[in-house]
Amino acid sequence: MHEVRAALLAGGLGERMGTLTANTCKPLVPYAASCRLVDFSVDNALRSGIPELVLMSLHRERDLIDHLLRSWDDSPLKVHFGPHDDLVRDPSFTGPLPERAPELGTADALTANAEYLFAPGARDVLVQHADHVYTYDYGDMLHAHRESGADVTIGVQAIERRYVKLFGMVEVNDDLTVRRLVEKPQEPTSDLIFTAFCLFRVDTLVKVLDELAALGEDGWQHDISRDVLPAMIATGRKVLAHPVTGYWADIGTVERYHSGQLGLIDHPEALKAPLTLGGPAPRRVGGNLVAGDLPVGADVRSSVLFPGCAVEPGALVRRSVLLPGATIASGIEVVDTVVGAGEHLTTSRVGIADLEP
Repeated sequence: MHEVRAALLAGGLGERMGTLTANTCKPLVPYAASCRLVDFSVDNALRSGIPELVLMSLHRERDLIDHLLRSWDDSPLKVHFGPHDDLVRDPSFTGPLPERAPELGTADALTANAEYLFAPGARDVLVQHADHVYTYDYGDMLHAHRESGADVTIGVQAIERRYVKLFGMVEVNDDLTVRRLVEKPQEPTSDLIFTAFCLFRVDTLVKVLDELAALGEDGWQHDISRDVLPAMIATGRKVLAHPVTGYWADIGTVERYHSGQLGLIDHPEALKAPLTLGGPAPRRVGGNLVAGDLPVGADVRSSVLFPGCAVEPGALVRRSVLLPGATIASGIEVVDTVVGAGEHLTTSRVGIADLEP
């Protein structure tokens, strides 16, 4: 993808993920019996032929940087770590990263990394999120974006209207130009949602960010969906929608983390190499998604089992996710839940209430 640079938003605290993010940043939460949440977006950039990705993170970012260096630094995709890039690539550096000023929202992350995102060599910037699960080649989207002369092209997907209020709702004209984008509307008027990845023309994005900054700190919400895109629509910039088909999931809560992984059992197309990152490839076995073999003597159905988990003979597991090192004792029933990494479960558990914030 000529003259495209990816901007990976990975700075959220993940507070709605409950105990799953107690000891790790959200992008590093294990997913799909094979990888981490962040690996989907990085893999999509790589498979699309994007030459460079800029990481934008603040929370536990040294752990995230170490993962990306370990898992992706030998790939054709160059991962740039913003102001920390030279430091973390110095073999002699072992200390903590210097602290940076807090950011109020996703638009602030773009501004804070402007010198890396908008450096020469990029005509367009692809904005991604580190907590979205999908497999996608952005090539067709870039072609439509440049052919149309759009200032920004946003991914959209049609879903059941009752769920639209959880996302950014998009209204489009017959030619797919966007006439309205509303974050989490109370009364949806469209079944299209913003998939939260989009291609901005660099020159337009820089101008719009400057215009919003001129409003002062309290004049806007510092957010791409709530400020940048609506401002572009309101000021007559060309905002184009690009329909996205296939599996796409926003993993923002414990419930979505649980249901999203169970959904992969019926959507193996969302899992493609190199997401195994050197480990065993996840496969569908007996209606389960497992990395390895099903445990002998246990009753496991419609569940996701990570490498290193153990289910003792006589245990029952239904519609659950077992993370690495999780152990289910004999005679225990586990239903509709997530069992954490290294957790030894000796009492039955039904539901995810214990994991939620």
